[in-house]
Amino acid sequence: MAAGGCRSARRPPLCFLFVLLLAAPGARAAGYQTCPPVKPDMLNVHLLAHTHDDVGWLKTVDQYFYGIRNDIQHAGVQYILDSVLSALAAEPSRRFVYVEMAFFSRWWRQQTNATQEIVRDLVRQGRLEFANGGWVMNDEAATHYGAIVDQMTLGLRFLEDTFGSDGRPRVAWHIDPFGHSREQASLFAQMGFDGFFFGRLDYQDKQVRKEKLEMEQLWRGSSSLKPPTADLFTGVLPNGYNPPDNLCWDILCVDAPVVEDPQSPEYNADKLVHYFLKLAKTQGQYYRTKHTVMTMGSDFQYENANLWFKNLDKLIRLVNAEQVNGSRVHVLYSTPACYLWELNKANLTWSVKEDDFFPYADGPHMFWTGYFSSRPALKRYERLSYNFLQVCNQLEALAGPAAAAGPYGAGSSAPLQEAMAVLQHHDAVSGTAKQHVTDDYARQLAAGWGPCEVLLSNALSRLSGFKEVFSFCRSLNVSVCPLSQSASRFQVIIYNPLGRTVDHMVRLPVSEGAFAVNDPDGKTVPSAVVVLPGFYHQEDHSELLFAARVPALGFSIYSVARVSSRHPEARTKAVRPQISQGQVLVIKNEYIRATFNPDTGLLMKIENIDQKLVLPVDQGFFWYNASTGNKESKQASGAYIFRPSQKRPMPVSRWAQTRVVKTALVQEIHQNFSAWCSQVIRLYPGQRHLELEWTVGPIPHDDGWGKEVISRFDTRLNTKGRFYTDSNGREILERRRDYRPTWKLNQTEPVAGNYYPVNSRIYITDGATQLTVLTDRSQGGSSLQDGSLELMVHRRLLEDDSRGVGEPLLELGSGQVVRGRHLVLLDRVGRAAAGHRLLAEEVVLAPQIVLSSGHGTTYHPEAIPQTQYSGLRRELPPSVHLLTLARWGPETVLLRLEHQFAKGEDSCRNLSAPVTLDLQNLFSAFTIIHLQETTLAANQPRASASRLKWTPDTGPIAHPTPPVLDPASVTLQPMEIRTFLAQVQWKRDS
Repeated sequence: MAAGGCRSARRPPLCFLFVLLLAAPGARAAGYQTCPPVKPDMLNVHLLAHTHDDVGWLKTVDQYFYGIRNDIQHAGVQYILDSVLSALAAEPSRRFVYVEMAFFSRWWRQQTNATQEIVRDLVRQGRLEFANGGWVMNDEAATHYGAIVDQMTLGLRFLEDTFGSDGRPRVAWHIDPFGHSREQASLFAQMGFDGFFFGRLDYQDKQVRKEKLEMEQLWRGSSSLKPPTADLFTGVLPNGYNPPDNLCWDILCVDAPVVEDPQSPEYNADKLVHYFLKLAKTQGQYYRTKHTVMTMGSDFQYENANLWFKNLDKLIRLVNAEQVNGSRVHVLYSTPACYLWELNKANLTWSVKEDDFFPYADGPHMFWTGYFSSRPALKRYERLSYNFLQVCNQLEALAGPAAAAGPYGAGSSAPLQEAMAVLQHHDAVSGTAKQHVTDDYARQLAAGWGPCEVLLSNALSRLSGFKEVFSFCRSLNVSVCPLSQSASRFQVIIYNPLGRTVDHMVRLPVSEGAFAVNDPDGKTVPSAVVVLPGFYHQEDHSELLFAARVPALGFSIYSVARVSSRHPEARTKAVRPQISQGQVLVIKNEYIRATFNPDTGLLMKIENIDQKLVLPVDQGFFWYNASTGNKESKQASGAYIFRPSQKRPMPVSRWAQTRVVKTALVQEIHQNFSAWCSQVIRLYPGQRHLELEWTVGPIPHDDGWGKEVISRFDTRLNTKGRFYTDSNGREILERRRDYRPTWKLNQTEPVAGNYYPVNSRIYITDGATQLTVLTDRSQGGSSLQDGSLELMVHRRLLEDDSRGVGEPLLELGSGQVVRGRHLVLLDRVGRAAAGHRLLAEEVVLAPQIVLSSGHGTTYHPEAIPQTQYSGLRRELPPSVHLLTLARWGPETVLLRLEHQFAKGEDSCRNLSAPVTLDLQNLFSAFTIIHLQETTLAANQPRASASRLKWTPDTGPIAHPTPPVLDPASVTLQPMEIRTFLAQVQWKRDS
């Protein structure tokens, strides 16, 4: 391109484009009214010009944006957006689809005001359409629903702030995630999306859908919410998200351009037109309307958008010219929203889907179920960061403006919000990026924690009335905390992000000695020091334990002091684990008793004393030998694919070296299975679950075998081939071994083909007794035999699985050794939901521990110091979860309240019943002046939000109007989330 007077190093020439834009169709409000005309009596082929820009995968986010390291992959997002803008402005019929706000928002901030106005005009005209609109296109298997909502809110808020309703996406667009969850559909519906298109589904499922003409249908995203609240029109794209064969005109492609000069020896126009017409008719026969769609683009395409658009212009003109010769095909530039609009206008009835799209296989022996567990260290770091971000958001909302600017400097939750949003990308938390990209994801999270720690310090100082030197111990999972290990006295601030009081056992690494612990009232509370054995670390080390009670949405401050040998506390010596001597081992509290085999040291029985239940349970660790390909298939196990070489896993060890710890505050069995696998099984007083803390790695591979490690529970429960897993941490779905609800499965992998994503829990039941295991991160899980349940905790592989990442999953660096927890509940079926729902809430939003030296000064001279604080005037009912409390603006907070029980699942405590709340004077930190209800992503007022109406083949459904909002009477139905923007007035300092 020739240089001109408007040319700059980073932007395309734009000054000549203003005249072209003025000639474009009138600047009407974006939405369906800006869609191009179609021909109702013809087959309309909607061409969707788009790019799919991974927010990290083979290159880091920054490398992709700036076009760095093109030796790894040629991709530069800033150039794509520059080029597309020029191409759209050059021809008024052209349209383009963009998705990832993590990239677009960065590019937008670098543009001049003049360029931004051009983009706004394109958006108003509907020629630049945003689909999905999240910060990223999130994964659907390894993501927690709270983090999904957060990242979508971040992206959609950027669009609303930047373009208003013109930029609001109407269509959800998940063209690359590797399987699709029902909860994702429910969330999209509650965000106000009219429809959803995706690219990947099981190869067998796709074939059946084409035969049944069910490539498009209604997806019912919830069994609790009343239709159509969670109903979402869903379409399967015909060619994944790629262009049809021979029709890719990008610099990354090798297909021949359209040559329409009949004198040229390369002339191909007639051949291409004939091919296109045949392709359109073939594709159209699998869809029910006179409309079909073709995705014209792929990964990081349109860096030279002129290549694509010049050939598409020719294709459209040449194909449509055949109509005078009798062709009944009409081709046009379109967008996902405009295609959806035509489907809606067809006024058909649609079949209804009620399950999900897991697991996904793209061929025989090719199940994408490995990524459910890949990179478990990153998966845990992401979940910890979600916990910390919610604490950060809540304290900022409670403390008000003082949190962002206080004695500790400028604090901000924004860097961690953006880092957490990036982590939801379908190659991030999924564990399917290259190692250096994975390291960069962790770097982004770590960088986000710092400004949040400043914000927390400001907020805690403001709310407690103390100015302290706060210490955040980020390495408590490996028993490292410099302040508690060196100071003779210190304070422990425990913040509880739940809407109800919690009892929490605090564990802090300390040096040797005796300690006295005082509660917020100055009273001494029981404490104990436990010495952890050498096979955890090279040297033994001590941990201080004490039980803390923390009020709802608040904190308690406990003080710890080392005491002399003459102090009463010093009479309690540090407890060292004792080697068991062949006797039956038992640990118990008032609710649970766990019994261990004296010969093997393995768990063999769990009893629920309260409910008079006894269940023999064998638990141990096993590993699958990862396939590197065989005669049946060359497919190897890799970051995406799980494919064991044989059906039966091998035990890590058939016995464990055991040691026992018993104090008034904890009872533990320490099991050592091998040099790379150990576990602590523990019970605290008052605890209704058994805690299994496992440590796995580095997984050895000197034998040349890749290994996929599982924890397995074997019982005698008659489960009839069924087990149950959560969907993104919310509703529960039934799974059946070797079965799919909507087609007859030809099972080619009896292990991997029965694995499902477990975001927070998995359980088995015989109809009377239920065994539930909760996880602290996303994992793959299954029940491969009746009465058995397994979860994959770690994997280390020697081969790449040929899905593009190009390196084996070796997990170098800190990801080699992983520690995690499984929480085990044994219940009668009617009581099980109350147990696992409330416990899962505590796992995801665990108390945050902050330390200080205790030598601080008052926040200001008139401040009244507080050692205990609650942000609520009254606790929330147990069935209600405070999903979001975050500062939204100078005088506004974002509030989400959720009913965390499903319809009919709790029969003992009535926790599945609707619950009504009074939000007036609920919070002690501020007064709500005005309350507005919004859609789930907070980008539309609920009262004025409307969605396209679809008719299911099950019969018509009512579309009730939203109730008039009364802050004194807000009712939550089972599984309902209600979102509010509240104008507030913060209370002044005491």
